[in-house]
Amino acid sequence: MAPRRNVLLMIADDLGRQLGSYGDPMKATPNLDHLAADGVRFTKAFASTASCSTSRSTIYTGQHNHQSGQYGLHSQRHHFCTFDHIESGPALLNAHGYLTGIVGKVHVGPDRVYPWTVREESTTRDVAYISDRCAAFLDKAASEAKPFFLTVGFIDPHRDRTRSGFGNDDDFDERVKRNRFDPAAVPIPQFLSDGPGVRQEMASYYESINRMDQGVGFILQELQSRGLADDTLVFFMSDNGPPFINSKTTLYDAGINLPFLMRSPGGPSGVTNPNMISYVDVLPTILDWAKHPTSVNPDPSSPRLGRSILPILSSTEELQTDWDKVYGSHTFHEITNYWPTRFVRTRRYKYHRNLAWRLDFPMAADIYGSLAWEDVRNSEDRTVGGRRLRDYFFRPPEELYDLEADPRELHNLVEKAKGDETTGEVLRDLRAKLDAWQRRTEDPWLYKDGISLLFVKHHVDAGMRMPDRADFEPDEPQSKGVNAVTDTSFGAGVVWER
Repeated sequence: MAPRRNVLLMIADDLGRQLGSYGDPMKATPNLDHLAADGVRFTKAFASTASCSTSRSTIYTGQHNHQSGQYGLHSQRHHFCTFDHIESGPALLNAHGYLTGIVGKVHVGPDRVYPWTVREESTTRDVAYISDRCAAFLDKAASEAKPFFLTVGFIDPHRDRTRSGFGNDDDFDERVKRNRFDPAAVPIPQFLSDGPGVRQEMASYYESINRMDQGVGFILQELQSRGLADDTLVFFMSDNGPPFINSKTTLYDAGINLPFLMRSPGGPSGVTNPNMISYVDVLPTILDWAKHPTSVNPDPSSPRLGRSILPILSSTEELQTDWDKVYGSHTFHEITNYWPTRFVRTRRYKYHRNLAWRLDFPMAADIYGSLAWEDVRNSEDRTVGGRRLRDYFFRPPEELYDLEADPRELHNLVEKAKGDETTGEVLRDLRAKLDAWQRRTEDPWLYKDGISLLFVKHHVDAGMRMPDRADFEPDEPQSKGVNAVTDTSFGAGVVWER
């Protein structure tokens, strides 16, 4: 009998690159570090967005959130939902003869779009219990003689509902060990500023990370004990960056450049892969591994723009074509956190287009209540991670960063581009790339003259003149005598971009 091509997908909640395999000194993640040594560690893996539900929908559907309709958080009063017609991984693999399941955090909907056969939604941080439920799922797959696609949604290391907690005082199975971290010894990420509240929260954050890592170890052991490790493609990733100001909900790299590990049966081990991958590539990779008949490659008629990572899994050098840029979009976090941004990132440069730049940047409720934010707002220099608070909350319509010289994205080069031809050419090129990608993905937030081009294209096609600029200019409102929009194409007719 041929081996079953199983899939285990593990997703942490609000985890940054605080893993030993990514150079973190706290040794909080021995199981994940072992997984990295056993498989492939990507250094340039990017979420499409830095918010939980939207990022998970990207993983499960292979579509950016402005394509799928999962514009913001699914839970509670936010209640954003994926469009009914979207095909998800669980639906595709159910039809392909797989047993599909999810244990732990779900945070996407509606259920009919994400029809996991086994759905054990839970808010527990007891990773031993989560592992036991995963074990029961593996036994069910064996009893039904089916290959499986199992998703594990860890709650850790998300904040709890206290001001500075990460669930560390909950009751856990005795198999879960409590490992505390010294606030004086924790490293402070570059995107944050030092302070007593920051240190207290980072110490608690590391404890939560370590607990999640124990859960990874438990689940991988369940695979091993059943003889499934050699038949199972394993992923580990995070939905978005750490739950602190200047990271989560932003499209700066601190919010989207995340840990991403893969272990493929018979595949490479101990590999560090520097190529740029996007979370839209996850579902095509799973479909490729499962030998699903659905196309896994870019197709003019397909809304899934990602590609299978499997052909480049063993690469240790930067490939010169295709895997050299990523795109992403953020629209909402909470329903009151409206601040649409689109970005394109190459290996060296990052371009942000802020569609609602006249609004101040909104803060997520959990970050607003944190001790870290209290430290920052009461500091004398009024900066966070070297960024002025004024620049954080009041951003311009465009941002351009040279990430080789400025990895923290502090020095916006848009003004420099007006007088420097080299920088100007970079800016024009990335503007054009982002514009083409927004057209290809039928993005309602492709704005011209301050309005969605998608929703007024029929007027332009009928002869209405529309200024070819992103924002409406009240001091120069005329539409006559200006460069006008002539290209209103969207969708499959546009040159393909991820």
